[in-house]
Amino acid sequence: MQFKFLVIVVLILIVASLGKALFHLSSRKPEDGNRMVTALAWRVGLSVSLFLLLLLAYGEGWIRPGG
Repeated sequence: MQFKFLVIVVLILIVASLGKALFHLSSRKPEDGNRMVTALAWRVGLSVSLFLLLLLAYGEGWIRPGG
């Protein structure tokens, strides 16, 4: 149950980072371009982390397909 909670939290953080990037994309300030890139980099990092976490969990037997 704790693992499911962790996955859901990471997914929420990914969506929040994407929303932050969208906000900075629609802004007209010049420095918001860098903030948008940073938010997207966080999103990619979180996505890769989640993927590696799922691979680790499957390898260790913490999760099963169809389970």
